[in-house]
Amino acid sequence: MPPLNALRLFEAAGRHLSFKLAAEELHLTPSAVSHGIQGLEDWLGVPLFARSHRQLALTPAGTAYLPRVRDILAQIAAATEAVPGRRPAERLHLSVAPTFGLRWLIPRLARFRTRHPGIEVSLDTAHRSVEFPRDGVDLAIRMGTGGWGGIRADLLVREQLVPVCAPGQAAALRTPADLAGQTLLHVTDVAEDWGAWAARRGVAVPDLDRGLRFDGIHLALEAAARGLGIAMGRLPVVQDDLAEGRLVAVLGPPVEARTGYWLLAHGSSLSRPDVAAFRAWLRDELDVPQPPEMAATL
Repeated sequence: MPPLNALRLFEAAGRHLSFKLAAEELHLTPSAVSHGIQGLEDWLGVPLFARSHRQLALTPAGTAYLPRVRDILAQIAAATEAVPGRRPAERLHLSVAPTFGLRWLIPRLARFRTRHPGIEVSLDTAHRSVEFPRDGVDLAIRMGTGGWGGIRADLLVREQLVPVCAPGQAAALRTPADLAGQTLLHVTDVAEDWGAWAARRGVAVPDLDRGLRFDGIHLALEAAARGLGIAMGRLPVVQDDLAEGRLVAVLGPPVEARTGYWLLAHGSSLSRPDVAAFRAWLRDELDVPQPPEMAATL
């Protein structure tokens, strides 16, 4: 049998086609990943990667080996999770969409710890897909419209879109026509922004394509709070900013978006007390009912 750790290194590097990204995921150095894979190649007697100065590619042997290694690692993880009487995990590992984690979850996390002081929580806000249960992640929170086939996916809350700005700018924004001459703050990595809001309201937005662009919701909201322009706010992540007066909602009531925040989990983890406790607490905080039992294939 080859070393199990070397197989984990190979699977991560093969998935990313990058020693650097594999190292970041596994909390190692690129050199450690490279040496571990070299050891596996020496053990097998065949190269798994074709290395060049600019890119990493799987060899035919690596291409054939990778899906089998991935399946085996997933089976080991699932079998370990399902061991009867297994000692509870020392901490709950959460993978959370960055903006949701920063602007909604972290401000409320102390309440979860008060309710469940014996459950330690580890947060990962990296932009990456989670492969349950191999990645060691217990629960994930993602924004989207669905599409996580084979994974338990519960819709936590549908997003609501509402323009927001700094308090000093609010008085000048009474109708969509007042956006003329204003700086719009756009988010480039979301499916619905100013265009979606305008379509749902049935209004025209002057100079819709003009303004500043950001690659994250958090940056656009911070820019709006500092008076740089008008951003498209998203409930619930902008909820605290509105309550504290850092931002003001303008131009009418919020409109519902197609996107929402989803709680993703692998079926093998749902029976764990710490996972059940966090899911129940999250629904209480968001004031949403117990979801129906479903294996979402949305």
